[in-house]
Amino acid sequence: MTMTADWIDTLDRRTDLPTRRLPVKWVIVIDHDLPRGLQANAAACLAASVGGAVPAILGSAGTDASGRAHAGLPWTGCTVLAAPADVVRRVRNEAAGEAELVVADMAAIAQRTNVYDEYLAGLARADGEDLSYYAVSLLGPRQAVERLTGKLPLLR
Repeated sequence: MTMTADWIDTLDRRTDLPTRRLPVKWVIVIDHDLPRGLQANAAACLAASVGGAVPAILGSAGTDASGRAHAGLPWTGCTVLAAPADVVRRVRNEAAGEAELVVADMAAIAQRTNVYDEYLAGLARADGEDLSYYAVSLLGPRQAVERLTGKLPLLR
């Protein structure tokens, strides 16, 4: 994952605009052939990863009329898209070369163990060209994200 990009430090929090008018865009592209549970897990894990790497995308917490607190959500929104596994891999590999994008991925090997150290060890043994991906997340300038994902449908 690209942990930082130059534009993050100057990110203008525009919580007053519809997400379609923001200069920044966040998408998660998921393999459409995965079972729903794996799709949900991949999206949740990537959202946690991106939120940790770029806390500026989280909006302020809120309070409802009853006084109950609600955690802040990403003010950028997050569009979840569907693609075949080969397209997820292509998007991930192309995005990894884009310096202005924050890229997080979930390699298939992440779902094969429930011990994080085993995941890291498996990742270290894998040749990058041999990895397959369940999902990839892209956050960055709208034009760059749309160039890589613009034709993909929503995950349904």
